[in-house]
Amino acid sequence: MNKYQRIFGSGVFGLAVSSILLLITTALEQYIHSFPLIDSRAIRVTILALSVLATTAIVIWSVKSLPIESRGRELVQTGAFALLRHPLYGAFLCFFNFGLAIFLNHYIYLIWAISLHPLWHCLIRYEESLMINYFGVEYQEYMKKTSRFFPLKYFITCLRKN
Repeated sequence: MNKYQRIFGSGVFGLAVSSILLLITTALEQYIHSFPLIDSRAIRVTILALSVLATTAIVIWSVKSLPIESRGRELVQTGAFALLRHPLYGAFLCFFNFGLAIFLNHYIYLIWAISLHPLWHCLIRYEESLMINYFGVEYQEYMKKTSRFFPLKYFITCLRKN
């Protein structure tokens, strides 16, 4: 794993692909008739603001849980990484993109936000293979306990305990 891969993982490439798809979606919007998702601009702005706040909080939590200089060098399973293997990516996929889609007020942006999930699941496989090569069985065990982007395994575990 080189220094670039250790620090940035799949993030830069994924961001580029996501941005290109957003530009394509924006170009297509003018050709597709749509009804407004939410009529109130104030509600849309509020949803976008809340999604930005949630994304920012998770990003800060993630960076504090695993500082940049430690990335790819130590397997952190505490903080944000106790719930998710990729909390930075998850913050954007689960919060920001949907907030932006609602703010832009066209169902094609919701399709964009939803379509990014399977795309990122494919992109992240390479990064996870690097982690398996570096950390071995310890990372594979970590994968069994945590979800990639949304803490579904955590919620299921909590429900089973109750």
